[in-house]
Amino acid sequence: MAFNEIAGWSSGSQDEALEAFRRSCREIIESGAAFSHRARFGGSRSSWLESCQAALTARDAKQFFETWFQPFRVKDAERPEGLFTGYFEPDVAGSRTPSTTYAVPIYRRPPDLVTFSGEVRARTGLGFGRMIDGQASPYLTRREIEEGGLSGQGLELVYLRDWADAFFIHIQGSGRVRLEDGGIMRLSFAAKSGLPYTGIGSLLVERGVLTRDQMSMQAIRCWMSAHPQEARTLMWENRSFIFFREAKLDSQDLGALGAQQVQLTPRRSLAVDRRAWMLGTPVWLDTEVPSGEEATMIPFRQLLISQDTGTAITGLARGDIYWGFGEEAGAIAGHMKSPGRMTVLLPVAVAEELGLVA
Repeated sequence: MAFNEIAGWSSGSQDEALEAFRRSCREIIESGAAFSHRARFGGSRSSWLESCQAALTARDAKQFFETWFQPFRVKDAERPEGLFTGYFEPDVAGSRTPSTTYAVPIYRRPPDLVTFSGEVRARTGLGFGRMIDGQASPYLTRREIEEGGLSGQGLELVYLRDWADAFFIHIQGSGRVRLEDGGIMRLSFAAKSGLPYTGIGSLLVERGVLTRDQMSMQAIRCWMSAHPQEARTLMWENRSFIFFREAKLDSQDLGALGAQQVQLTPRRSLAVDRRAWMLGTPVWLDTEVPSGEEATMIPFRQLLISQDTGTAITGLARGDIYWGFGEEAGAIAGHMKSPGRMTVLLPVAVAEELGLVA
């Protein structure tokens, strides 16, 4: 399609998107680690380099994208209406040392967690796990870890007040911890256990605790606060477990590191299915987002940059918007589950490489 066919393109500002894209480009130029993963519409790193070099000195954002990119409307037969959600960086209290107040650990990656090769993955179905007596085996479950399976190894990064705080940092994949000494620790995703992810919100709906209309992150937190013991058991049903690292970030105003290893930009960074899209791909979203105390849905038409991914983000027309940190970001992310349309901007060189343009 043409740029003038994108609803809202001509009236919007792309300056912040260009700044976010420049961060992606610096990573692509310097390392391009994401290209070790094949993306269906990713192209080769060499096909990105010229447009990335141009981005570093571009002055007019709109003109830059219109010169170097070709837009394509995404049509997903499996999800024609698209699905767009939101995530954020939880902000919680914590301590580097355990106490009766701070007793819930966040763990760094354990040394026995193995990323399995393609052959082992194909044979066992395990992407991650551990070796037991020379055999590839699943890693510890959430319950096994939380009941002490990793104790005594010095893997604790920080301690939080309660299990729900830790759980939602796991779900979001990053976090800001306000330390007792007044500092802030930034947590970034380091690894996952490899066991299947189970959404506890879906379980609450299946069991009649909440209806689909009531479902939001805030509703789940409210139920957990009122039923702490039942909540602990429910969280264990999600056997997947996330490990973190302390991130030393260049800017405290930006988010944690996404999968592309660049800091995320609130309202401008997007998590996508990296099997389809290369990290760094600009994406125009036409959807709706919640606003205000009543979570009234309002139009959202904006250019974002694909800089992250997630276990639940699967499909061509699937995206997860990074909203930043704080209560407002959490409220938007927690209530967002919107249909919409997705238009990807591929570098002209990539579109040519893939045979999508003459």
